[in-house]
Amino acid sequence: MYESRLLSLNLSIGMCLFWIVTYIFIIKRGFQDEHYGMPMVAICANISWEFIFTFIYPHNDFQRIITFSWFVLDLVIMWQYLIYGRKEFKNTMSTTLFYTSFLFTLATSFLVILVLSHELHDMQGIYAAFIQNLMMSGLFIGLFFARGSLAGQSMSIAVCNIV
Repeated sequence: MYESRLLSLNLSIGMCLFWIVTYIFIIKRGFQDEHYGMPMVAICANISWEFIFTFIYPHNDFQRIITFSWFVLDLVIMWQYLIYGRKEFKNTMSTTLFYTSFLFTLATSFLVILVLSHELHDMQGIYAAFIQNLMMSGLFIGLFFARGSLAGQSMSIAVCNIV
C-alpha cells in the first residue's frame, strides 16, 4: 500500500513538473517567434479548468499550488494569444470578431467543464483533464499544419506535452 501511494505521488509530481516545463517552453518560444504557442481552444479550456480547480473546487494544498502555477503561466500564454494571434487572423476576421470569439470560447469552456464536473460527480476534474489532454494533442498538431511551420512551437514542447 505504501509503495503504491509513493509511486502515485512521484508520478503526480513528475506530471505536474512536465506541464510547468511545457508552459515555460511555450512562453519562451512565443516571445522568441512573436507567435502564440497554444491553440485558442486549449488556452480557454486550460484556464477554465485551472480557475475552477484552484478557486471553486480546490484540491489538496500541494495540488492547489501546482494548479495555481499552471493558471499563472496560462495567463501569460493567453496574453501571447491575444497579442500575437490577432496578426494571424487579420485577413480572415475583424478585431471585434477575434476578441469576441475568444471570450465566447472561454465562457463556453468554463461552463462545459463546470457542468461536466457536476454531471459526472468529479470535483477533482479528472475526466475534464483527460478530455482536455486528448483534445490538446490534436489541436497542437492542427496548429502546426494550419501554420505550415513550427512558429510558436518546438520539439521540446511536443515531448514535454506528451510525457
